[in-house]
Formats: sequence, C-alpha cells, structure tokens
Amino acid sequence: MSYMIYLALLMTNYKLKIGKIISETRERKGLTQSQLASKISSSQSAVNQIERGQRNISVELLDKISTALGQDILQINDTGKINFRVNGPTKLSGELTVNTSKNAAVGLLCASLLNKGKTTLRNVARIEEVYRIIEVLQSLGSSCRWMNENDLEIIHPRDLKLNEIDVKAAARTRSILMFLGPLLHQCADFNIPFSGGCALGVRTVEPHLKALKSFGLDVQISGDTYHATTKKTAPARAIVLTERGDTTTENVIMAAALSDAEVIIRNASPNYMVQDVCFYLQKLGVKIEGVGATTLKIRGLSQICKNVEYFISEDPIEAMTFVAASIVTKSELKINRIPIEFMEQELAVLESMGLIYDISDEYTSKNDRTRLVDLHIYQSQLIAPKDKIHALPFPGINMDNLPFFGLIATTAKGRTLIHDWSYENRAIYFTDLAPLGVNVELVDPHRVYISGPTSWRAADVIAPPALRPSVVLLLAMMAADGTSMLRDVYNINRGYEEFADRLNAVGAHIETVRD
Repeated sequence: MSYMIYLALLMTNYKLKIGKIISETRERKGLTQSQLASKISSSQSAVNQIERGQRNISVELLDKISTALGQDILQINDTGKINFRVNGPTKLSGELTVNTSKNAAVGLLCASLLNKGKTTLRNVARIEEVYRIIEVLQSLGSSCRWMNENDLEIIHPRDLKLNEIDVKAAARTRSILMFLGPLLHQCADFNIPFSGGCALGVRTVEPHLKALKSFGLDVQISGDTYHATTKKTAPARAIVLTERGDTTTENVIMAAALSDAEVIIRNASPNYMVQDVCFYLQKLGVKIEGVGATTLKIRGLSQICKNVEYFISEDPIEAMTFVAASIVTKSELKINRIPIEFMEQELAVLESMGLIYDISDEYTSKNDRTRLVDLHIYQSQLIAPKDKIHALPFPGINMDNLPFFGLIATTAKGRTLIHDWSYENRAIYFTDLAPLGVNVELVDPHRVYISGPTSWRAADVIAPPALRPSVVLLLAMMAADGTSMLRDVYNINRGYEEFADRLNAVGAHIETVRD
C-alpha cells in the first residue's frame, strides 16, 4: 500500500470517528441536526455530512461545534480553558434526577482489572475522571467500548502492557493508586505514575502501602513514579487499616479478591463506593462478609474470568449538590433517586437548621442493593447550627459533602463554624466566596466561620483546583445578582456529567464560554 493511500484511509477513519462522537453527543443533548446547524450557522445537510464522516472539519469548526454542544469533541490543545458565565439570581423549579456515582465508577473500573472475562458496567457517568481511567486502561491493551449512551463494556487482555501506560492520563487522577491492589497479583514488577486529582494538601499514600505490604507488595518512590515489586504472599493476620479511607479500603479489598486465602480487614470504610466494589466482586464469585460494616471477611479466587454486568449505584454527593443548589437559590425543587443510607446524617443536620422537606417511601436501585428515595425541598428560612459542622467517616457527614454545608451556611441566620479536619488546605477555599459577598473568617487552614444570611453580588473568580469547592462557587454565583464568571472549570467536568445543562433545565442561566 502506498503512503498516500494509507494517509487517505487514515483521514477517512479519523473523520468517521469524529462524526460519530458529534452525532452521539448531539443526540445525548436532545438536539436535531437542524438545531445544531443553527447553533453553528451552518446547514442541516452539512451537519449530516460531518456526522457521516464525509466532510473535512477545520479546527475552528470543531471548536464551534464543541461550544454549541457544551462539551469538548477533541482536546485541541492543552491551553484552552472552559469557563462558565452565570446570570443570577436564579430561581429553580422542577425535578432533577441523581446520576450514578463518580467515585463508585472509578473504583469499579479499577476493580475490573481483576476480571479476565467481560465486564459490562451500566449507567456509567461520562465525566473526565472516568475518561482518564479509561485512557489508562486502553493504553494497557484493554478494550473499553461504549455500548450506548452510558453503558461500558470492558475486556482486559491476559497480559497487560504496563510499560505502555498513559502517563499523562494517569497523572491527572488520584484513582490510579487503586491499580496497586488489582495488579500486585498479576505483575511481579511494574511502575505507575504519581497520582493527581484535587489540590487539597498532602494526601499520603502510606496507608495504601502499609496495608498492601501484607500481600507482598513493596513500593519505592523514584522520581515521579511508584516502582512496585511483589512476592505473592497471604496476610499472616487481620489487616488493620491505619485510617478508614475509601480508596485504601478498596485497594485492600481488590488485593484480597485475587488471594485464595481468607483475608480479614478491620477499620474498613463502609462508604458507598466501597459497597459498590464489594457488590461487583460478589457477582464475580468473591465471597465477602460484612459489606456495610467496618470489618470485612473476604475469601478470594486464584483467578477470575467471568462475564458479568453491574449497575452502578446513585451518587450521594451529587444528591447533596442539588440539595445545596435548592437551598442557596431559595427554590422549591424535587430531587429523585437519592441513596438515603448515605444522606441521612446530612438531612438530619439540615432539618435541625430549619430545612423543610418531604421524603418518599424507599425503593431499590437497579443494583438491587442500594436504598433510594425522592426528596421534595421547600423554600426555608435556615438558622446557624449551635454546634460546629464537621465530617466523619460513614455514617457521619461525608467528607465530600462538607463544602456544601459551608455554602448552605451562607444562607443561614447566624454564625456557623465549619471544621474541615481531614484536609490541610480545603477550608481555605471558602475564602473564595468573599468576592461574592460572603462574610467568611478563616480561623486556620482547617476552620472557618461563615456568617449569614449573605447579600450576594456578582464576581469574576478562577475556579480552585479542587472539585467540590469549584461547584460551591458555581452554585453561589447562581444566587448572586448580575453576571458572574467562573474560569477554568475542568474540575467540575471531572466529577459531574453535563452539570450546567442539567441545572439550566430547572431554571439556571449558565453559559459555557471558551478562552
């Protein structure tokens, strides 16, 4: 085959792939070809040709289509930023449905490495964090195929190509740490890059390494890489975690799943994403006792090769996000499919502050395990709590939900103390609310006082390098009078699927703007 023929075939394949992505994204947004054509000042026939791979696409046109669809079709360069322009004040109304969990999805993607059969994950959130893990898996030789809008089929090769790992994608997610547990039984010597994610201060990996050492894993830090070597052994005694961390617990569970000895884990996290990983592994044949408790007894398998499907459970952090959106905008809103087991403490605190709401009878998620309810929130006058608000391991207030309590405190009459003891720097991000009119006093890197109610004003703010604090700013802007700009919102897209579109559907006015 001549070089010119090869190049022509390559370009044709490229245009077909781009066209398919555009078509799928347009349909997911509920747009017709004519509507998309109108948004990009083109014709329906031109859009049809683009989606069929029959038309050349310039960088400018691709950027215009991305803007119209509110989603990157391709990463054109590394310097372009996505921003949100917010017109407020907002009054929300209608219903929102909670999507499946981001944290559960990334844990399950890592856990799928244990299975040499076909894993089909149902209702996977199409977010940046998930895309990064998929990119890493594909670089190792795995097949990851979207079967339709949100179902993902995963088939791993018998031998993973660990020397070809996508370093750039791996470095943008902390979830890469959860490759250690599945890989230690499959590879005697391998490297993974340092993990990324939110900038919340130093987040030690020592609890992971100490616990996994019981399985013969040794990790040396070399430059920007974790160099792992392993000698397969079974834990001699119960593994006691030095902190009740979610990802640490998941890592040890996954290591135990390929150990044919009985493994006992104490001080395990019973949080929602850990339970999802356990439910998935049980479908693979791993025996796990104590799911939802802090002591787990696991009897793994020497090898796993089974075709399974698993429905991911709903996201309690997204549920809390919508609750906060309703409160800060003083709106009446119905929020469906809330995993109530992981929201009970949050609702109890909000009720003590004066929140008025109705709750439906319980029903079951598609995984047949998670308990769901629908929540109807009414406009309420909140008062500051008498005691501080702080997070605790499940069943306490979730660590990821604490920033939303800081936002809610801006609407409450009185002075609220927020104590974020678990991260060195996250409480400092509350000071980013000051330009929007919030009275916030930073006591130290862990504690802030927030006095309310707030007289909101519009502002232009750069989103912090952390997911939940960025979302807090966006929701605050919805309450402010005027036009605000939140710049560089990658972190929001990392954790929420079509977030602006979904808020706009119930009354928000958020516009995607590109630098």
